[in-house]
Amino acid sequence: MILYGLKNCDTCRKALKALPNAELVDVSAAPLPEDILDHALASFGDKILNTRSTTWRALDAAERAKDPKSLLLAHPKLMKRPLIQSGDALYLGWDKTVQDALAG
Repeated sequence: MILYGLKNCDTCRKALKALPNAELVDVSAAPLPEDILDHALASFGDKILNTRSTTWRALDAAERAKDPKSLLLAHPKLMKRPLIQSGDALYLGWDKTVQDALAG
């Protein structure tokens, strides 16, 4: 299981603590693999963008209008976190639904 996120993100740390077999890949240090990014975009669409982040708020209107893939390639911290890969399945965020799905 791979958890894509940020090492200093509280939500990512909570998920990592609950998933002791997961490996954290810090997207600020190593970019999200393009095949995983494409799969995530196909699964979640623009919900993968964290539009409440300080990174998003710092972007101008022209930047925000770009497609999600180019935004995430240019600004990996814009990704909603964590993105969890378990086998072929992807999970976004760390809400009750994701926790229940990965608990079993």
